Amino acid sequence: MPGFLAFLKSVFFGKKEEREEDHFGSRCFRFKRSDDRLHRSTPPWSKPPASSSDQSQSSRLPAKFLSRPSTTSWKPSSSSSKQLPSFKRTLSLASPNSIYAVPKDIEDLLKRDIVPQVLNELLSPSTYKDYFAALLYAEDFYTEKWSQFQLEKITLKLQEAAIIKKSGRNEYFSKSHEKDDKTFVEFEIDSCRERRPFLLSRDFALARPSGQQTEPYKGVIYRVVKNNIVLVEFGEDFYLQHHSTRKYDVSFSFDRVCLKRAHQAIEAASDPSFKNFLFPGFAHRKSIPTSTPLHFFNHKLDVYQRSAVQEILSFRGSPPYVVEGPLCSQKYSKQLSRTGLVVQEAVRQIYQSSSKHRILICAPINRTCDDLMQSLKNDIPEADMFRANAAFRERDEVPIDILTSSLYEKDCFGCPSIQELRKFRVILSTFC
Repeated sequence: MPGFLAFLKSVFFGKKEEREEDHFGSRCFRFKRSDDRLHRSTPPWSKPPASSSDQSQSSRLPAKFLSRPSTTSWKPSSSSSKQLPSFKRTLSLASPNSIYAVPKDIEDLLKRDIVPQVLNELLSPSTYKDYFAALLYAEDFYTEKWSQFQLEKITLKLQEAAIIKKSGRNEYFSKSHEKDDKTFVEFEIDSCRERRPFLLSRDFALARPSGQQTEPYKGVIYRVVKNNIVLVEFGEDFYLQHHSTRKYDVSFSFDRVCLKRAHQAIEAASDPSFKNFLFPGFAHRKSIPTSTPLHFFNHKLDVYQRSAVQEILSFRGSPPYVVEGPLCSQKYSKQLSRTGLVVQEAVRQIYQSSSKHRILICAPINRTCDDLMQSLKNDIPEADMFRANAAFRERDEVPIDILTSSLYEKDCFGCPSIQELRKFRVILSTFC
């Protein structure tokens, strides 16, 4: 959530002195959920594991968008090309605890299963930094329970694959793409996440021939397929000694980049300039002009849904605007739920009312964002919308008509610069 808030502010507000609604008139939507869990990660310098005695549940910080120079052919619409103010960066990498190691006092509490006192207090401007830092330290601590996890005497298979190196708009399945032939190591892992570490792309796998005490071969996890097939890319030294009948002991270590970025985001969000954004006071703001009576795009909305849309358009308080309710789409249907229809109608109204408005739509899961974007395509030009995906989201999971509104290159999804993002009218993303 801290990363999401910093990202949201940088995209929509720019410099502090230029954040008035006359520039943007932006509205933001997100959806509350009650099943939030701690995200966990493990330091890459952890000692090589020895056994798999621990079986506690673990989760990880979601992959972040990668900011890369744009090499694709897509461009935002010319109607949205007005130069907008640049973002005044407040993030400082300097920290007394630059590696964000778990403090001794918090570690002692967690070892005794005692919740740090700050987590029992109300979230406020004075407790914000310590509150979320304690949660991240808890993630780091509990992930250490997996430091002894090890797969013993397993067979590693080799799998050839052609990796697309570049891709651009409307070219995702072109045969003219430059491809890179790679050899991955494949092995199975328990599909139940409660019984093994939660692995993500760019984590590390350490493979040692069974029965040997040599230094393990270190590989980078490329992808986890169907929750139980792990693909790893090792160095040439591994492949030179490998043969199909050899057994290996495999352990894991984790990339702490996401964890460190989360700590940095918390520190940045603790800046006094963020106070009103994180803890806004109630204030009436200029309503979005609408015709009287309001003309609804969807005439089937009931009185409660219409009331919710009108509340959004009244533009009270500070963004984001939170819409509570069931997910925007049904699990086995593309039909929008009651909540989805409210968000769809509100976005249509805001988009049509002024070209200055910028809309950020956030939801807990990818399917909701995808279905919402598809539902808006009949009313909003594709060039005005951008679908931000987690860097290592499986490309096969993304609908083909959504891919053209995403940035995909070098085997992962990317994110344009802040300046480019500001040119889009509508951006859809899961929580960062």
